[in-house]
Formats: sequence, C-alpha cells, structure tokens
Amino acid sequence: MLRLPELCPSPGYHSPLIVRPVSCSLLLAAVVLATALCPIHPAAAQEPAGQPAAPLANGNFVIGPDYSLARDLTDLGNPKGKSFEFEMPLADSKIFPGTDQTLDPRKSVREKRKVFVYIPAAYEDGTAAPILVMHDGPSRLDLVRNALDNLTISADPQRSLPAFIAISIENGGNDGKGSQRGLEYDTMSDRLARFVNDEVLPAVLNHPPIKAAYPKIAFTDDPWGRAAMGCSSGGAAALTMGWFRPDLFRRLITYSGTFVDQQDDDAPEEAAYPLGAWEYHSGMKLIENTEKKPLRIFTHVSEFDLRARDPESTYHNWVMANERTAAALKAKGYDYRYVFSKGTRHCDGKVFQATLADTLVWMWQDYQPR
Repeated sequence: MLRLPELCPSPGYHSPLIVRPVSCSLLLAAVVLATALCPIHPAAAQEPAGQPAAPLANGNFVIGPDYSLARDLTDLGNPKGKSFEFEMPLADSKIFPGTDQTLDPRKSVREKRKVFVYIPAAYEDGTAAPILVMHDGPSRLDLVRNALDNLTISADPQRSLPAFIAISIENGGNDGKGSQRGLEYDTMSDRLARFVNDEVLPAVLNHPPIKAAYPKIAFTDDPWGRAAMGCSSGGAAALTMGWFRPDLFRRLITYSGTFVDQQDDDAPEEAAYPLGAWEYHSGMKLIENTEKKPLRIFTHVSEFDLRARDPESTYHNWVMANERTAAALKAKGYDYRYVFSKGTRHCDGKVFQATLADTLVWMWQDYQPR
C-alpha cells in the first residue's frame, strides 16, 4: 500500500493516511491537490528529529500523544518539608515598582506579588542550599514539592535530586506588550535576574516565619546551584535570566517558551534587540553568534502550541521559535535537552505531569555543592 500524509496536518503530526494502490496519474493529481489546499508551513515541513525521552540524556526527544502522571510527581507518603507564603508590595521595589513608562495604563498592575517557598524535609538548616526560581507562581509548585519529597531521598544516584529550595514568584500582573508581566518576562535585559537576586532572595531569607523555622538558612552563591523555570513568557524569562547573568543562574528550564517578538515596542531594549526573544535563534541569532555561555538549558514545545501555523514574517510562531532555539543550542554545543510533545497545547498540564520529574533529574544530575 502507498502512504500519503494526512490532508492539512498540524505541525509535527505524523500519523499517516493509508490508501489503496491507484494509478500514478491519479496519485499525482491527489498530491498536487493536497499541496494546493495545504501549503507546507515551515514549522511542519520537517518532523522534529528525536527519540523517546531518556531521563539523563541530552538531545532532541519526541513524546506522546499518550501521557500519564509520573509516579515521582505524586504523594508517596515520604516526609514533607515546610511551605511558606508572603507578599512583596511592588511599590517597595527599586527594579519593578509597577510604574514603568512603557506600561499600558489599560493593563492592570498588582499592588503586591505573592512569593511561595517550599523547603524540603531533606534540607539541613545552615547548609547553603541550591535554589529553583519559578515564574508565574505558584505555577507547578505542587509537582515540584512531590519531586523533592520523593527524589531527595532516592537511593538511586541516577534518579535523585539535591535538596534545593523552590521559590515560586507571582508575576506583576496582566500579559503581553505593555503589561507588567511582559516587562518582567519578555524584556531582553538582566532586570529580572537582578530583581530575583537582589530583592526576592533576601526577602525569603529574612521572612520571619522562615527565619523562625530555619534560623541559619542560606542560599548558595554558586551559579550552578541556581536554577530558573517557567512556561510561556516565564520560560523566555528563565532563559533570559541565565543569558544575561550566567554569574547568577545557570540551570534553565523552559516549557512552551515565548522565544518570539513579545518585547514591548517602546522598551529601551528595542534598540539593541528589535525582535525581542526572536533574536535568540533568528534575526541576530544570538545563541549561534555569541561565545558559548556556561549554561544548561531545557526547552520544550507542544505540537499545537501558540500560532503554530503563522508565517515566519510574524515573528510569533512558537513551534518554529522553539525548534530553531533547540537547533541553535545543538549547533553551538550547549548542554541542552529539547522535548517536542505530540497532541498537546501551550503550557499543557499533561506535559508537566509526564516530564517534570525527568526534567529536574536531568537538570540537576551533576550538581555538587561547594
């Protein structure tokens, strides 16, 4: 039998349509008709090169379309750590006070942002702890908590995590160009890295309930002991934190990363990076054209991620952007891992449930505390 691609497939869709033998002329006519009706989109023109995901391996992987919740991300009854929550008024910030001139007055800004902290049972007070900073808090903190409870006490050295402290930070409000969240996450600068390092981390260390429970709590100053994680613009923010400040953050996790032109049009950074995060992989090709940085980077995109059929000229195709980012990381020789998930959408919860334990194990596999 002959096989033809399914008419009008979505990018990354690989299931074939099986047809019975027909004459060459009829087959040619069918191919021409399909091509005319369904022009190939750049993001769908080539299947993502990959293989079933292996927990500790670098490279490109294709997963799905069937997913299940990983056992390590469930409550297995292991000892629990302590959770904390507090607020930080935006007006008190010197870096993101909520009054930036680029903000659209029609988009609301939070008066206070919440900060969620989880300190695993395996953490020993007085130890300089590694940390994971999570954007759009509380984000997937529930899954991270279970991963810490289960994998910090794992007897398998190939399936374990250090006792890092998870710090999940709420964004400043709203979304897109002209928003406080967009200013924080989509701007090509070191402002977010400085905000987290200079303002959020000291606030965590000095939060009275945390100090009462852990009088000697401390964070490592080793950048290899500092990770950042996010989805969508939060994913772009994770990469940007490490890109501009590898002296502060070096382990970076991005799901459905917004590596598109989402930076505010009147941001001062437009002069240097006119296409925002699109410049990482296209335009200026920052990843390929910049000296390799000391970073470990996880990236992911969903088959049906945002604007997956947009032409390149829009600078807003998430699938194209993430495939190009992964290709650039590979070409430059980065320690990277790229996952393409079939049958899923933007920041799909099924992907986190299936992959986050493996992602964390891969990200932290070689960590050695100083």
